[in-house]
Amino acid sequence: MHLIRTLAASTALLSALASAHVTLDQPQAVAGSAYKAVFKVGHACAGASFTTGITVRLPAGFRGAQPMPKAGWTAVVQRAALAEPYESHGRRISEDVVEVSWRANSADSALPTAFYDEFTVRGTLPAQAGTLWFKVRQSCDVGEVDWAEVPASGVSTEGLKAPAARLQVGPAAAPAHVH
Repeated sequence: MHLIRTLAASTALLSALASAHVTLDQPQAVAGSAYKAVFKVGHACAGASFTTGITVRLPAGFRGAQPMPKAGWTAVVQRAALAEPYESHGRRISEDVVEVSWRANSADSALPTAFYDEFTVRGTLPAQAGTLWFKVRQSCDVGEVDWAEVPASGVSTEGLKAPAARLQVGPAAAPAHVH
């Protein structure tokens, strides 16, 4: 009986790992607020032993992105001109971070498939409520996975093989009425 339970648990774990993907720790936030996007990585690519890189393509409207450094990894930001510039602290911002990448500095720093880790970017959310999709490319010692699929309509990722990380941005709370 113990062997059957062990086999059932192992099968369930393998099924969960096979369907796992890069997700956000906090999948909901308030419009216009500061947001710490924590990307959870639960395993390496199929057939790989290590995750060696993570690249996050930031959605339009996610402003002023700053990556959190990781010991043993090199973080790099890519900036680009914005289609819609914005004001921040009295300055017009016409170029911003559009992509953040982390690369393991050595094989010893790479993330083994049996371990879990997080990669973090802080920024400001758009003032409008809606859905933001963070597209994440996971590089491994063998291959890569581009977690970039977005549903054609709606927000359900059911049936997608490599869904992007979804953030549901809710409306900002109305100011309290004070007498």
